[in-house]
Amino acid sequence: MKTILVCREHDPRETRVAMIPDDIKKLIGMGFSFKVVAGAGLKSGFSDADYEKAGATVILKEQDGYDSEIVLRIMKPESADGLKPDTLHLSYLDPFNEKALLREFAQKKIQAVSLEMIPRTTLAQKMDVQSSQTSLAGYVAVVNAAARLPKILPMMVTPSGTINPARVFIIGVGVAGLQAIATAKRLGARVDAFDTRPVVEEQVKSLGASFVKIDLGEMGQTDQGYAKELTPEQIKKQQEAQAKVCERSNIVITTAKVFGRKAPRLIGKDVIDRMMPGSIIVDMACSTGGNVEGSKLFEEVVTDNGVIILSGDFLERQVPYDASKMLSGNFTAFLTHFYDKEAKEFRVNLDDEIMRGCLLTQGGRIIHERFKED
Repeated sequence: MKTILVCREHDPRETRVAMIPDDIKKLIGMGFSFKVVAGAGLKSGFSDADYEKAGATVILKEQDGYDSEIVLRIMKPESADGLKPDTLHLSYLDPFNEKALLREFAQKKIQAVSLEMIPRTTLAQKMDVQSSQTSLAGYVAVVNAAARLPKILPMMVTPSGTINPARVFIIGVGVAGLQAIATAKRLGARVDAFDTRPVVEEQVKSLGASFVKIDLGEMGQTDQGYAKELTPEQIKKQQEAQAKVCERSNIVITTAKVFGRKAPRLIGKDVIDRMMPGSIIVDMACSTGGNVEGSKLFEEVVTDNGVIILSGDFLERQVPYDASKMLSGNFTAFLTHFYDKEAKEFRVNLDDEIMRGCLLTQGGRIIHERFKED
């Protein structure tokens, strides 16, 4: 049976761990064995003793586990140095922007799985790290904005007068947007939401929010469930209609990303200049170019007119205990799905659409159709 290495993340800003002790215990019961790098789970609330109690071997450094057949980590590695041929490596890989890393994985005959490329199908839902993590990020986005807003979110009737509810505008109703809507409603805000996919209007209304209708012509979504890229004319029309909602909103949260491409610019300086002082904008697409003019990754920006722009990327890192639990569940579902019960062995099965969708390199070459090179 396969030995699995659970890495400690190299980025000091990363707080999550790929696998939690409870799931390790389950997988050991199936026949897997585990090596966990010391300190891997500390920022998430899991001690080395917790991993040892679950049955894992705690190792001092990552290189001590490079004899493992499967390697789990969250963020992409700097290189594939030290990994043995045929190792199955699972992590985020940012494959559209990391061509050199893909070539290195191929050259060293590593089997590289990109977590972003796991198909967004019903069968693969339990493995979908994008959904599990962005759901938490949507919650944190609202909580962060509420903490910085100079007014409360709910309506309040007091002897001193009535306080009107804060107005929250969510742009982009994917997994993050839906959780942001639900969180803002629970906190008592009045919520408006917009998405280029008219199909989500019913979901928005079911959460108690108002759907902002903007006629952009023919729209839809990709087979991966993402919104299709807008034309320049559609973007301009969207910006103009959104500007009116932004002006009256206390909190604006943008979640619009186009998979594998630069994020669309939705809110420009001209719109921000018309917003109320003290208003909060959370840009959840900073790392891919940003939806908001002037937003900065991992930084807070205060504009000349007092609008606060918060970076909304990797917000799941602020709740690492639950984020790690969900990530670990995603990894566990993947490993269990490809576990052959009769042979009691894990198999890389390219006849399975899930594996075909996310395995990028194998046998010394890039095998995924979207990333093959001539």
